[in-house]
Amino acid sequence: MLTSYIGADVDSKMTDLAVERNQKIVRRFRVPTTIPALEEVLRSIPGRKELTFEEGPMADWLYCGLHRCVDKLVVCDPRRNKLISDDGDADDVIDAGKLACLLRGNFLRPVHHSLDGEQVVFRQWMSLYHDRVRQSVREINKLRGRCRMYGVRPPRGAMRNPEVRKVWLVQLEQSPLAEQLKLLWIGFDAVAQQMEICRKKASELGKGKQIIKYWKDVPGIGPIRAATIFAYVETPHRFMNNPHKLWKYCGVGIQRSSSGKDKDGKPKIGILQLAWQVNRRLKDAVMGGAISAINQKHNVFAEIYGRLVRDGIAPGNARHTVARKMLTVMWGMWKTQSRFDDELVCQENKSKGKDNGKGGCSR
Repeated sequence: MLTSYIGADVDSKMTDLAVERNQKIVRRFRVPTTIPALEEVLRSIPGRKELTFEEGPMADWLYCGLHRCVDKLVVCDPRRNKLISDDGDADDVIDAGKLACLLRGNFLRPVHHSLDGEQVVFRQWMSLYHDRVRQSVREINKLRGRCRMYGVRPPRGAMRNPEVRKVWLVQLEQSPLAEQLKLLWIGFDAVAQQMEICRKKASELGKGKQIIKYWKDVPGIGPIRAATIFAYVETPHRFMNNPHKLWKYCGVGIQRSSSGKDKDGKPKIGILQLAWQVNRRLKDAVMGGAISAINQKHNVFAEIYGRLVRDGIAPGNARHTVARKMLTVMWGMWKTQSRFDDELVCQENKSKGKDNGKGGCSR
């Protein structure tokens, strides 16, 4: 049976589809970007069908609505396609054909999407929460910047405490700064209210997730970090049994790059560096948890960090090692649905330290 490779260039209004069979574009379609219209086109194509489109704002919606219409659906990473798609002419019709060609050649990097509607909504609320947090930081910076224009330093608590703010603004009543700050604080208060609504909604959706409760026992991991990791990783089986892929996705994994040979004809030693194409929100959560655990002292992760630094490891590298260790522990807890046990982490670290000729935990 012949396979039809279908590339879709998706726009908010119209979608261009190119159908490739036997290495030739045999049909093209241009339809409105609606699930019924796309379903009708896909069902009209005979035989086995494989569909691809690039990751974007509508990817979740399209993935859930179209996965039943095809034998294989790949949501692909647009960054991976950039060099190829930018070669030669480019428009929606041409890009759809290029996607079909890349799909046939198995050159696409899939982007994970879940069919669990509840999980998708949970991730959306966590995404909105983090967006509102960033916006609140912007609003605070605008307020502080406006104060600097007049050589004024706001008192402690004025940014978030309405009572302190009110008393301070009375003292500035004759200054044009007071009127400007009142206007800016309207925006900040609105964002702060939105942030609180998002936090409560995410907390409500996460109540039934047992692993989030277990993760709160991990040093440095609070409710927001636990919910963020759960929302974006989605499932412990996503990375099979390869923690290196999980580390790289969360921004704490190391990748090696090498090229050429030295003067003796031997391959050059590879350069180790952190992966940069990562989920930034996950990286903030994991690295934030590791740094918090290190600063808290008197826990297994702080002891691992101290041992690494004493052994001559640079503090930055030691922090990333602790983050990888913490992430692996949380991943294991998720797969087994078990609580955090620092004694088990310490025992594992002792055995590794003995193998490497280094000391383990002090406990």
